[in-house]
Amino acid sequence: MTSRTLAHPDLTRPETGAPFFSTWRVGTPERQRATVEAIATTWERRPWPADGLLGYHVYTGLDGSTLMHHSQWAGEAAYEAFVKTHRQERVDEIDTAVPGIERVGLDRYRRHRSRERAAGDTRVPGLIVTVRIDFAPDASGQRAGWVDQVIQALADDPVGHRGLIAAHFHLSTDGTHVLNYAEWESEQAYDAVLAAPGEGIGAPTEQWDRVRTHPAVKRFTGTRYRHAVGLLPD
Repeated sequence: MTSRTLAHPDLTRPETGAPFFSTWRVGTPERQRATVEAIATTWERRPWPADGLLGYHVYTGLDGSTLMHHSQWAGEAAYEAFVKTHRQERVDEIDTAVPGIERVGLDRYRRHRSRERAAGDTRVPGLIVTVRIDFAPDASGQRAGWVDQVIQALADDPVGHRGLIAAHFHLSTDGTHVLNYAEWESEQAYDAVLAAPGEGIGAPTEQWDRVRTHPAVKRFTGTRYRHAVGLLPD
């Protein structure tokens, strides 16, 4: 069967061969809450749909309108089989409970690297920030190297990021962008880092400047979320 949890996912699970992220627009905070409950109820009343699905998590956007979905699959074939046999009945039940959901799109990724939480760090993230980094059309091969630069800049940053618990960098399978899923202690901690000297995350160093001004990077788009519910196999 299926059970719900408030525990955050482990994005470093080695079994996850195909991490997916998608976004829905539902319009209001009330509809956010109703949709989260409809998703959890719909999944709980059914058996877990696939051995290849390791976990499914839903997040509410702090904009009061969006939901983010993160599913951890062993591989893309398991997802394709789920779509053919189990997805539509779940979609139909959720849409009956909360009509008018706009499904913006699904992006497929491979996790490249993480700035993992320190040993013994048991903090629970109070804020999730996703940052999409779009690259030039012909720069797919430069994305991994750029992520490596970010990881090194974080390690060498003399200021540090006290409120940052972990950051997980994913390469989109279509070659267009990087997605950073960052776990923060709180929204206040994240705002404090943004307000520090420099331009956004990172101290005003040459290393961070190279990250921000990389010629292949076209734009950064950040969104704030809170973890709402996780769904796991019993």
